[in-house]
Amino acid sequence: MARRIAAGAAYGGGSIGLIGVAAVGVLLAEAQLAKRTVGTGTAPLPPAADGLYGRVFGTEDPLRLALLGDSTAAGQGVRRAGQTPGALLASGLAAVAERPVALKNVALSGARSDDLERQVSLLLAQPMGPPDVCVIMIGANDVTHRLPATESVRLLAAAVRRLRTAGAEVVVGTCPDLGTIEPVYQPLRWLARRASRQLAAAQTIVVVEQGGRTVSLGDLLGPEFAANPREMFGVDLFHPSAEGYATAAMAVLPTLCAALGVWPEPDRLEPGRREGVLPVAKAAAEAAKEAGTEVTGVRAPWALLKHRRRRRLAEPAEAGGAPGEAGEAAGTGGTLGETGEAVETGGAPAEAAGAADPRREPLPQDDPRP
Repeated sequence: MARRIAAGAAYGGGSIGLIGVAAVGVLLAEAQLAKRTVGTGTAPLPPAADGLYGRVFGTEDPLRLALLGDSTAAGQGVRRAGQTPGALLASGLAAVAERPVALKNVALSGARSDDLERQVSLLLAQPMGPPDVCVIMIGANDVTHRLPATESVRLLAAAVRRLRTAGAEVVVGTCPDLGTIEPVYQPLRWLARRASRQLAAAQTIVVVEQGGRTVSLGDLLGPEFAANPREMFGVDLFHPSAEGYATAAMAVLPTLCAALGVWPEPDRLEPGRREGVLPVAKAAAEAAKEAGTEVTGVRAPWALLKHRRRRRLAEPAEAGGAPGEAGEAAGTGGTLGETGEAVETGGAPAEAAGAADPRREPLPQDDPRP
């Protein structure tokens, strides 16, 4: 199905529905119940997180990072700039690259893929020039608003192509699994999961074809979300909490760093971690089933499927904040991680914070988790 969606987008195959017409009547009552529950909490507007991160490395010649997409990219649901995915990624990238990072976030809450053209145009018109790397998170609103899947991936492919032509690396966090939303019940839950995964796989195919990389967000790194939905979702039961955003950012950061050539882990394949070179459609389908999986092109029609190890993220200081503020609320962003290493994210150097140097600390080779 993902291959058909991508082909339809490329060759004008028209709309390919993600949900059969016969299921619509069954879903109406379920959808109305979910709508009455989701969003009843008061989710704050996304805090502005634009600015310079990693000032400890200076202020000259910063890496330019941009975020595009919907409310997930914007950070809807948290109250502090340092809790947004943009701030977490900018400060994490600064720590790994040992360079300052200038963040520009043009994501818009409620955006669908048809807003990407505007967002890309806004970015490319910036006086600083095109970003070095862009992170796009899009797709959830396409599913909930029933944007045709072929149209959705066509618009995403066009956005990636424009950014790549401008010289930016592109990392796309694919459509999250809407079946994890707590108030959604069966059979709507199953259909939402199926639609999300099909769109995520189709997004992977077209992004790789345009020279970008993808990271499957899936159920927003599901074991944590499935086990602790009350902690990982925000007050509106739809957007992630600070813990949830830190978990998602922790999955995207390795691919973001690898796209710029600064990730310390070598790119050798580890068959024991189910990594390998696969046909792009097969790699896309596998990635859609397992959150945190990276797919990048090798040579058409092949793609590399990789499970990069995630590192601990401490909560960054606000953009422009004083040195030493990073990690002041480690209970929010700093308690997550699988390797147990801390990434210094904004103020003092990692050594001063007692954290391991992310370039030199060896990664455990016996950790089977992605």
